[in-house]
Amino acid sequence: MDPLSDVLSLLKPHNHMSAGFDAGGEWSVQFPESRDSIKCGAVVSGQCWLSVDDVADPVRLDTGDCFLLPHGRPFRLASDLTLSSVEAVTVFSAARNGGIAVHKGGGDCFLVSSRFALTGNHASVLLGMLPPIVHIRKDTDQSGLRWPVELMMRELRERRPGGFLLVQHLAHMMLIDALRLHLAGGLQGGVGWLFALADRQMGAAIAAMHEKPAHHWTLQTLAERAGMSRSTFALKFKQTVGKSPMDYLTRWRMLLAGDRLQNSSDPVSAIALSLGYDSESAFSTAFKRVMGCSPRQYSRDGNAASSQESPLGFPLMQPALSESPA
Repeated sequence: MDPLSDVLSLLKPHNHMSAGFDAGGEWSVQFPESRDSIKCGAVVSGQCWLSVDDVADPVRLDTGDCFLLPHGRPFRLASDLTLSSVEAVTVFSAARNGGIAVHKGGGDCFLVSSRFALTGNHASVLLGMLPPIVHIRKDTDQSGLRWPVELMMRELRERRPGGFLLVQHLAHMMLIDALRLHLAGGLQGGVGWLFALADRQMGAAIAAMHEKPAHHWTLQTLAERAGMSRSTFALKFKQTVGKSPMDYLTRWRMLLAGDRLQNSSDPVSAIALSLGYDSESAFSTAFKRVMGCSPRQYSRDGNAASSQESPLGFPLMQPALSESPA
């Protein structure tokens, strides 16, 4: 797999709500906080405003625009942001199991949206890299995204047999396509693995580590993959990713190890060997340094001990809160 697919697979995004929203007239709907989750939406017809807590400027969403809200902050959708809001739970109660919520008669603005909970550990590996609002405008080349949006709209309207499962798959397609479009838009000025994927040379080195995590990579062989001298590669990788190449490789290996410790019955010795460690002792030392506890403690307790960083180096998110179906 590629690095973005690798990370999404480990974080296991679970779509636990997809719905349509058909609003008419003047309206404003307030959505609650929902940490460790991603909201993904698209405007099928009409226009509205999107306002997110602690983000100074609202965003105007036009027909064909898509958006991601990665940080779980409270947000508001409205025809006019000066209006008083109603709570989303009251509007979406009829669409708790999917379908379309109609507000004020509908007909003026139609959206489809999905909410994903990240069930894998270290959600901030992905969420910490994204801005509070990812706005993908309709003039972006989003032909790949338009198809699942239109098909989801049809499935939500018609409620045909098998529709629930199909909507689940379409929601995942929307999420991945939106992330890819954001990545293709050119991420400038940030530090982290996601920003590095937008750079051809750094992306090649990261892809090599993800493709063969057990390989005995050296700074020289990774620099060759990037087509750079060793010193230039090391400097640029640290500036772009925020970690040295070897540190990134170790941390990625530990993420893979943590997933296997939780989701397989493989012994520690086998996991160590599969990730390029010649001895269980060397692997355990590296695991404890990165994850904050021994492999056996991690397997028993289900998470890292008291570490305040995820394995790729971002602050951990807080526990998820209860939320409305919206």
